[in-house]
Amino acid sequence: MDVQTTRSGQIGQILLNRPKALNALTHDMVRHLEVALREWEDDETIEAVLISGAGERGLCAGGDIRSIYHDIRQGGAATPAFWRDEYRLNAHIARYGKPYVAIMDGLVMGGGVGVSAHGDVRIVTERTRLAMPETGIGLIPDVGGTYLLSRAPGEIGLHLALTGASIGAGDAIACGLADHYVPAAELTAFCDAVAERGVNAAVAVYAHEAPAAALTGERPWIDACYAAESVPEIVERLLEAGESAAREAAERIGGNSPTALRVALAAIRRARLLSTLSEVLRQEYRVSCRAWRHPDLEEGIRAQVIDKDRAPRWAAPASAEEVEAFFAPLEGQELELS
Repeated sequence: MDVQTTRSGQIGQILLNRPKALNALTHDMVRHLEVALREWEDDETIEAVLISGAGERGLCAGGDIRSIYHDIRQGGAATPAFWRDEYRLNAHIARYGKPYVAIMDGLVMGGGVGVSAHGDVRIVTERTRLAMPETGIGLIPDVGGTYLLSRAPGEIGLHLALTGASIGAGDAIACGLADHYVPAAELTAFCDAVAERGVNAAVAVYAHEAPAAALTGERPWIDACYAAESVPEIVERLLEAGESAAREAAERIGGNSPTALRVALAAIRRARLLSTLSEVLRQEYRVSCRAWRHPDLEEGIRAQVIDKDRAPRWAAPASAEEVEAFFAPLEGQELELS
């Protein structure tokens, strides 16, 4: 089973079990997660839910983008249906009626952020590498990613969205994407304690002081550069900042989809003005469905995952009017969240 659900003491345990695929989420996995959460939410013998990933490489490296690529190539319609259920799952996790504990060990990317960072108790380790790298495949941070990143300190969230750069435990906590640091060697004992003594007791014993947040010291140039009006202006400021990290950020941005970058910039700034995760997820669904029909998504997945030549041939950057069209209502196909 790609998702294993078990009971241990007073908790329901979820194990994402595709270690060879870095536990990437399929549609069936999303459905299985939703069923388990609904069952345990109504079960008085279950006091909390804990999610983790099989293997030592990470919780989840995102959605199964190979299946998205093949769906596009075959002219199918499976991808919007997958996103619809995935975003509903993200919303459910955020409003879950019981403590939801996420073990964000190793790689936590894209959809992996969606099944963890909306939870109540988010555990990171020294091995955590968290990222929202979607602009590198012609998409924008989704699964509520623009909601989370728009609420990070200063312009750090926009920096992470446009570069797709990964961060460690200290920055994840400082950005509001995680809560507690537990060394990887103590994870088994922590999970056992959650089952035996409850979430709060386990955190009290096993949570350690988090490593320093590396990006905190970079705030001056990050905030100044990413406050620019447009992506080209941001890149120009980064190149003129006189910081090696800023120049590296400009280079990373330069390799990503020009259209996805412009849409991601607009999405983050719009998300800051929206009050709830549900509102942002509806916005992301509109954008993702438009991106699904844009040539950059197929090309980005081809270059990064299928052929792995790392040389995407991006379409011309979207105009202001074309960017605006990504956010237009979907006639009869809006994301409905209960």
